[in-house]
Amino acid sequence: MINWDDLWLFALPAWICWLTAALLSLRGGWRRSVYLLTITGLLIFGAYIALMWLSLQRPPLRTMGETRLWYSFFLPLVGLITYSRWHYRWILSFSTLLSGVFICINLLKPEIHSKLMMPALQSPWFAPHVIIYMFAYALMGAAVLMAIWQLLGKQDQLPAIDNLTRVGLSFITVGMLFGALWAKEAWGTYWSWDPKETWAAATWLCYLVYLHLRRARPADVSPALLWLIFCFLCLQICWWGINYLPSAQGTSIHTYGS
Repeated sequence: MINWDDLWLFALPAWICWLTAALLSLRGGWRRSVYLLTITGLLIFGAYIALMWLSLQRPPLRTMGETRLWYSFFLPLVGLITYSRWHYRWILSFSTLLSGVFICINLLKPEIHSKLMMPALQSPWFAPHVIIYMFAYALMGAAVLMAIWQLLGKQDQLPAIDNLTRVGLSFITVGMLFGALWAKEAWGTYWSWDPKETWAAATWLCYLVYLHLRRARPADVSPALLWLIFCFLCLQICWWGINYLPSAQGTSIHTYGS
């Protein structure tokens, strides 16, 4: 059966495919090869996630290391979507780099992957809740990269930034709804203002403010983009930073995977 030690056997060829595709995209004129290599890498890395799912006999979503697997998978996917839709040749380089960073973290800091699934996680709403959130996080990661790129004066990225943020916020909203259904089944209430839930709501509101800023002041771009960076920092606290907050120590019902 597949285990954590086998990650590099899948991650290395997948990342080589993504890196080659990124380099070809920078050269231009290799679009078919870029698509083929990126998709091949996704299939290889996706195969590892699928095999882990079968080996663990549960979705690999319990620990932070397992959620990083999904993030490593979704980053190149979002990079490919962005490259295909807006033709930004540099985006695949950044998505590949970030994916490699998360893969390396998992290789250097392996976590125990138990087959055990605590009762609160044995809900049909748990897997879609986390997977949707991971995809949304990848979308927001691409958006903030573009925001930084634009603030540096490199290229006009606003159409892509706004569209990625809108789609990302939509996925976050759906993820929150699935999370509420999961919470009702697991703990008997849709919302309890647990520290994790509080930061999830704060992050959702921050991104909503960004969209309002862009709509209300379309010509004043820099403040909105700086606010978008702040939104992404809030998202990081919601994802993994919550485990280090004093308010969550010993009280949060969402620290099961720490």
